[in-house]
Amino acid sequence: MTLGLFSRLAYSRPEVMSHAEHLLLLHLRAAGLPEPQTEYRFAPPRRWRFDFAWPAAMLAVEVEGGSWIHGRHVRARGFEADCDKYNAATLLGWRILRFTTAMVESGAAISAIKAAFGMHLSEPQKP
Repeated sequence: MTLGLFSRLAYSRPEVMSHAEHLLLLHLRAAGLPEPQTEYRFAPPRRWRFDFAWPAAMLAVEVEGGSWIHGRHVRARGFEADCDKYNAATLLGWRILRFTTAMVESGAAISAIKAAFGMHLSEPQKP
């Protein structure tokens, strides 16, 4: 299988966001939520990173790509590595929310993140 240029860049350079990550960042900003740290390294010297993190709130968000195309996160080795990462983060006190691309696109992700921050979903948005 040949990866497109954007997919190769996203895979080889963690600072390049996927479509779903970029969309979620736009949703976060539109909702008036605090700006997250991206590609946050939470357990040095391990190289584990969260897609989005709010360290003061100990809240992390992961956007799991490739769920319908048998991507890294759903193949055995990748799934097991993710379990190790999420378990270690939980033991360190992190709350981790995980979303698929479809959940970001539908608005389910931003609704859950708002709830994690204790925002009422019916509150007016900040200007």
